[in-house]
Amino acid sequence: MIRLSALILMLATGAAAACEAVRHRDRAFTVCTADLASQSIELELLGDDGAPLGSFVALDRAVDAPIAFAMNAGMYHADRRPVGLYIQDGVQSKSIVTREGPGNFGLLPNGVFCVRGDRADVIESRTFAADPPACDQATQSGPMLVIDGALHPRFLPESPSAKVRNGVGATPDGRTVHFVISDQLVTFHEMATLYRDVLGVRNALFLDGSVSRLFHPASGRSDGGRQMGPIVVVTGR
Repeated sequence: MIRLSALILMLATGAAAACEAVRHRDRAFTVCTADLASQSIELELLGDDGAPLGSFVALDRAVDAPIAFAMNAGMYHADRRPVGLYIQDGVQSKSIVTREGPGNFGLLPNGVFCVRGDRADVIESRTFAADPPACDQATQSGPMLVIDGALHPRFLPESPSAKVRNGVGATPDGRTVHFVISDQLVTFHEMATLYRDVLGVRNALFLDGSVSRLFHPASGRSDGGRQMGPIVVVTGR
């Protein structure tokens, strides 16, 4: 697995392979990095038949461009409709949810991952709702992992709640996006400190847990399991 010193050098020089194995706090993660100078980030949900794609096999058939990697991209209902805000190719099909509620999604603050042109940002949901940017792609999930450089106030270092989890965070300039999936059970605190302390991300968002999965063709990885809702896919421009 890649050493943290090597990862930091890789980030500092801008040289990044699509996906790298990382150990943080004695936990195994895979960090997949998208560079918006040369790559596109898009959301996918429905196939040509109007039904949710649901799997990486279906995604690979539906996307024409070579896929660098893909991940599940936010929480969804039993029919695989997004729980919160969802914008695909500039078209909004689900409105933002700003009220507190049950489960991880309602553990405020939650947030929105927004791609607009050649930059991407994670924005706290109520801040987003007060002045919505024109996102080409957007998905809402929660809770936030890192908010303006601080960990979510509800995260406890000694929490017993450990699951396979994935998330997203962008560098302050919005040009580099780090998608992280844990390769073993981890706490929110462990994932959030990876974003803050290793990746140097000031705003990061939890996408989901337990159903988290990664598609990385270069390594032959294609996680199976429960049918997915929204999927984020990174391709070359």
